[in-house]
Amino acid sequence: MTLILLAISLTITACVIAFNLAIYALPVMAAITAAQYAWGAGAGVLMSGLSAAGAALLSIALVIAVLGFAKNPVLRLIALALFAVPAVIAGYALVYGITKNAIDSALVLNLLGGIGGLAIGVSAVVNLNALGESVFSR
Repeated sequence: MTLILLAISLTITACVIAFNLAIYALPVMAAITAAQYAWGAGAGVLMSGLSAAGAALLSIALVIAVLGFAKNPVLRLIALALFAVPAVIAGYALVYGITKNAIDSALVLNLLGGIGGLAIGVSAVVNLNALGESVFSR
C-alpha cells in the first residue's frame, strides 16, 4: 500500500514539475537552440550556458516588451500566441506521454492530449500576461 501511495505522489509531483516547465517552452527552446549553436561554433561549456541563459531571457523580455509597449490588440495577441504555441505542443506531448499506457483508445488519447495542451497553453498566456502587466504597472 505504501508503494502505491509513493508512486501516486511521485507521479503527481512529476506532473506539477512538468506543467511548470511546459509553461516556459519558448524560452527553453530558445535556450537549447542558442546553446547548440554556440557549442557548434566552438564555444566552451560556460559560454554555451551563458548564451542559453541570454537567449531565454531575451525571448521573455521581447514578448514582455511587446505586451508593454504595443497598443494594438492584434499585435499583443500575436506575441502571446508566439509564447503559447510551444507551450500547447509541450502540454499535448506531456499529457499524451503520461496517459498513453493507461488508455487504449487513440481517439480518447488524442482528445485528452488536446485538452491538456490547451489548458497548458491558456495558463502560459495568463501567466505571461500577468507578468507583463506587473512589470509595466510600476
